[in-house]
Amino acid sequence: MDLVEIYQCFCDRTRLRILNLLCEGSLCVCHFQELLNEPQVKISKHLSYLKTHGLVQRNREGTWMVYRLPEKMPAILKANLACLQECARDDSVFRRDTAKAKAVRSEFEKSSPICASRSRRGGGCG
Repeated sequence: MDLVEIYQCFCDRTRLRILNLLCEGSLCVCHFQELLNEPQVKISKHLSYLKTHGLVQRNREGTWMVYRLPEKMPAILKANLACLQECARDDSVFRRDTAKAKAVRSEFEKSSPICASRSRRGGGCG
């Protein structure tokens, strides 16, 4: 993974929103749909792009496809995700995404405990 690959992935607002949310922990495709208010096909396309470039990992748990940041994150990716989080604090869309995710994570755990609680990894990119 090099800087150009990371920046190619970062050049789309939806992918940035996905990565910002993953900095707080794992999520399923269905949760991204709800949080970002985007259709499944669009979310899946962006997640596939991020996976192809090594920015996310996925695993199937029951009926859920769960996405998370890489377990062994390269320093260059970690630094850029920390920068993303810092910049996202000043953007209303990103702040809204983060607040909505915090408000509904407990509901995710009730409705789909496999993908929201057992798979939760992360907790910050910085």
